[in-house]
Amino acid sequence: MSAAALIERDFAVPDIRCAGCIAKLEQGLVRDKRIAAARVNFTEKRVHLSYMPDTEMPDLIGAFSNLGFEAHPIGDGPGEADAEAETSRELLRAVAVSGFAMMNIMLLSVSVWSGATGATRDLFHWLSAAISLPTVAYAGRPFFRSAWRALRHGGTNMDVPISIGVALVCAISLYETATSGPHAYFDGAAMLLFFLLCGRWLDSVMRDRARGGVTALLRNMGTGAMVIGDDGRTRWVDATALEPAMTMLVAAGERLAADGVVVGGESQIDLSLLTGESAPQRVHPDDRVHAGTLNLDAPLRVRVTAAGADTAIADIARLMGEAAQGKSRYVRIADRAARLYAPAVHCLALMAFAGWMIAGAGWHHSLLIAAAVLIITCPCALGLAVPAAQIVAAGELMRAGVLIKDGSALERLAEVDRAFVDKTGTLTLGRPEAIDLDRLDNGVKPLALALAQASRHPLSEALTRGLQALDVRPAEVTSVRETPGFGVEARCAGVVVTLGRPQRADLGDALATELTVDGRPVATICFADRLRPDAGETIHALRGEGIDAMILSGDRADAVAPVARELGLTAQTGMSPQQKLEAIERQSALGRKVLMIGDGLNDGPALAAGHASMAPGSASDVGKNAADCIFLGDRMMPVVQTVRMARRTQAIVRQNFILAIGYNIVAVPLAFLGFVTPLVAAIAMSGSSLIVVGNALRLKRAIR
Repeated sequence: MSAAALIERDFAVPDIRCAGCIAKLEQGLVRDKRIAAARVNFTEKRVHLSYMPDTEMPDLIGAFSNLGFEAHPIGDGPGEADAEAETSRELLRAVAVSGFAMMNIMLLSVSVWSGATGATRDLFHWLSAAISLPTVAYAGRPFFRSAWRALRHGGTNMDVPISIGVALVCAISLYETATSGPHAYFDGAAMLLFFLLCGRWLDSVMRDRARGGVTALLRNMGTGAMVIGDDGRTRWVDATALEPAMTMLVAAGERLAADGVVVGGESQIDLSLLTGESAPQRVHPDDRVHAGTLNLDAPLRVRVTAAGADTAIADIARLMGEAAQGKSRYVRIADRAARLYAPAVHCLALMAFAGWMIAGAGWHHSLLIAAAVLIITCPCALGLAVPAAQIVAAGELMRAGVLIKDGSALERLAEVDRAFVDKTGTLTLGRPEAIDLDRLDNGVKPLALALAQASRHPLSEALTRGLQALDVRPAEVTSVRETPGFGVEARCAGVVVTLGRPQRADLGDALATELTVDGRPVATICFADRLRPDAGETIHALRGEGIDAMILSGDRADAVAPVARELGLTAQTGMSPQQKLEAIERQSALGRKVLMIGDGLNDGPALAAGHASMAPGSASDVGKNAADCIFLGDRMMPVVQTVRMARRTQAIVRQNFILAIGYNIVAVPLAFLGFVTPLVAAIAMSGSSLIVVGNALRLKRAIR
C-alpha cells in the first residue's frame, strides 16, 4: 500500500477509557484492509487514521462501530470541542442528580435500619425505589451506553461489570420491595453511581484542560492579502485562495498570509513567531519571508511561493500533530491497571454465583452475593486514585501560578531527567526593555516619552513602559507624525524632534533608538531582552533535582552566548523547529525523559514531542496549546515547583493504589464468602474512596 496514496484524518472517539480501549482500537482497526494505520491520542480521545482514498466515510465509521466505539470525523458538523465540553457537563449533571438522590434515599434507609417493619418498611422501600430507579436510569447513562456498545459487538470493558452490578442490585431490590422482603439496596446503587461519577467527572475535568490542538497555530497566519493584478489594481484575496506567482502588497503592521520572496520595498520583519528571535530582521528585495511573520515598518511587495498547506507555518502544524500523537501514547498507571479489571471481576462474580448455587444457597441468595462481589470490586477507589491526587495538585499549582492542562502531565513531569530550554521569552522575558534610562538627562525623558507613546513599534512600547515606571510625564508636543521605517516626528516649543532609527555606525545590530532635537542627536537609548530574575536560581534548582539543562534556540549564536555563559549552560543555536524536534527524539532514543520549556511557534513541535513540556504565560497561543503546563509571571522558579509537586503527587498516587488494592484483598474474600450484603459492599466501596480522597488532600499546601 503506497503511503503517498493514503488519506489521513482524525476522528473523535469519546468512549476511549483505558489501555484496553487503546489496544482494541489500534489492533482492531487495521484488520480492515482499507485502513493502513491507526493511532490513538489518549489525552484528547481521538484516533488518527491512514486509509485508502477509495474508502467511504460510512465504512470508516462502521469499522469503529464494529469494535464497539462511536466515532465522528473531526471538523464535520458542530465543533468537536463543544461536544467534548458537553460530555463534561453531562457528567456533572449526573453527579448532582445521583448525589441528591443518594442523600434522600439514605434518609429513608435510616428509618428501616432503626427497626421499621411491616407496611412502614414497605412504604420506605417503595419511596426509595421511586427515587432510585429514575436516578439510575438518568445518571447511569454514561456507563450503560458504553457497556451496551461493547456487549453488542461481542466485547467487554470496565463499564460492563459496573452496569451489571447496578442493574442486578436494582432488580433484586425491586423484587424484595414487591414481595415485602426485609432488605432493599437502592441506597447502595445510588451511592455506587455517585462515587463512580465523581471519579469520572474529575478525570474529565483534567482531560478538558488538555484539549486544544494546532488550530490555534494557524490563526497566526494572515486571513488574506491585497493582491496586485496585471493591470496594477489591487484586490483582496482570502488566504485559502492565494496561489504561487501572485504578488501580495503587505502593509506595515500586517501579517503575511503566505510564504514568498520580496520583490519590492524594504522593511523590518518580526520573526519571533517562527524563530524566537526577538530583534526584528531587515529584509530587502530577493529575501525570503514566511506566512505568520509581521511586517513592522514599510509596505512590501511579495511574490507568493507557497500558500495554505504548503507554508512553513503549516509544516510546523503537521510536526506538532505528529509529535503530540507520540506523547499521547503514554498511558496512565490507572489505565494500565484497569486492563485486566473487567474480565477478573466477571470471573469472580460468576464463580461466587456458581459456588453458592452448588452449595445449595438458592438463586436469590447466590445473586445477592454475586452482586456484592461486583459492587465491592467496583473500581471507584482505583478510578479516584489518580484524578483525586491530580486535582488537588493542580489546585495547589494554580495558586502558585502554574496551570496544568492535562493530569497525565504530572505523571510525566515526575519522570523527567533532562531539560531543553528556549532562550527568547523563556530564559529571558521575551520583550525588549530600555536600559540605563536613569542616565538620561531629566530634560530628555519627557520628550522621549511624548514621542514613544505615539507609536506602536515594539521599541517605542518598551521605552514607554520604562519611562512610565520612572513616573516621567510626557512633554507637550504637536504635529505628531510617524513614518514607517524611520520613526516618529513632532514639534515641541517650535523645534522639530524625532525618535527613530539611530545613525551611529558603531551600534551594529544592537537594538537602539535615537532622539534628535532640530536634527541634532541628544540621546541614544539601547534595549535588551533581560533574563528572568530567577533564571540562574532555577537552573541550579533543576540540577538539584537531577535534571540537566541545555539551551535550544532559534536565535543567532552571538545573541545566545552571553545568556549561556551567565547561566553556565551549553547551547545549540540557529535551530529550526525540525531540528529542535530531532534533538528531543535523539535524547528519547537514549532513554532520557525530556522536559521542553519554550514559548514560540518555533517551539511548538518540540513542546508537543517532549516527555513533558511547559510554557510561560507570555507564550504564543501555539506554545500554550502545545505545552502541558503554563507558568505565569516573570519568575521561572514555578518550573521547579511543578516538578517537585509532580514527584510528590506520584508518591501519593502509589499510596492510593496500595490502599485500593489492600481494600480489595480484605473485602473481596469477605464478599465471596457471603459475609457482605450489597449495601455493606456499597458502604465499604465508598469508604475506600473517601480514604483515597483524604490521602490526596495531603497535597494541599505542599508548595508552601
